[in-house]
Amino acid sequence: MNKYIIFFALAIMVSCSSGNKNKVSNANGQQAEKINSPKQYNITLLLDLSDRIDKDKYPVKPEHYERDIANVKFISELFVRDMESRGTFMAKGKMKVIFSPRPQDPNVNILAEKLNVDLSKMNNKQKKNIHDNLVTEFTDNLGKIYDLSISSHKWVGSDIWRFFKNDVKDYCVENNPDYRNILIILTDGYIYHVDSKDHVGNRFAYILPQIFTNYNLRNNPTWEQVIENKDIGLIKKRDDLENLEVLVLEVSPSPNYKNDEDIIKALLAKWFEEMNVKRYAIYNSDLPNYTQQRITDFLK
Repeated sequence: MNKYIIFFALAIMVSCSSGNKNKVSNANGQQAEKINSPKQYNITLLLDLSDRIDKDKYPVKPEHYERDIANVKFISELFVRDMESRGTFMAKGKMKVIFSPRPQDPNVNILAEKLNVDLSKMNNKQKKNIHDNLVTEFTDNLGKIYDLSISSHKWVGSDIWRFFKNDVKDYCVENNPDYRNILIILTDGYIYHVDSKDHVGNRFAYILPQIFTNYNLRNNPTWEQVIENKDIGLIKKRDDLENLEVLVLEVSPSPNYKNDEDIIKALLAKWFEEMNVKRYAIYNSDLPNYTQQRITDFLK
């Protein structure tokens, strides 16, 4: 008789175990439901307003600024699709366009303020408005920003190194584990700003062709070994970006030195690794259709 009681008890235990397969224990040993839905987007787009968008200095078809606008438009479309996949009213995603430092033109800053969306602070009516108008708002206002920048010919550039040094966690990283923190940088890869000329040993606050020539990296089949032996790279000021993903787009090497692309990617990758960036990808400038596939793959 006892053996039947034991068998019955085991059957109950197996049944209970099977019924709890979608639960995990929290720190207090209590049962909590697993959350299988994907994390909400927290997307920050850092745009480089340097002379890379000068149509006369760097002519290309489509123009670099047109590629930027097409890429941002596509990212905003993906953001809207994410809203739809969750049910628009359940979406709490965030997306913004920023410049570092802020442009001096007040009109540019006014337009940039419109390129900041935080669904977590919106009611249902506001979310519906964002769903219906986000793509148009981002595309039109970014187009106006580029028109103002190009017509002024005041190339303020983008201080990407100082942004990572001082601002990246405050601007781009949500501590809430429900969010996926993604920084997308649109730049030609030659990092420079007049306010960031730091130089310590073989480490710099910039990536410029003069570094490549000074260290004989261009057209040198052993350039990777030179970088490693001399520890050439960007100055590291932090190592706490384990909750940040970084996607760099529109890297545009000098047409006369094609391997500049490889050198730029190697220096950026080294920097990201040293800062413990969770995940990153670095891509050269390409036609929007190809770049958009890369964006899709990264956001997946």
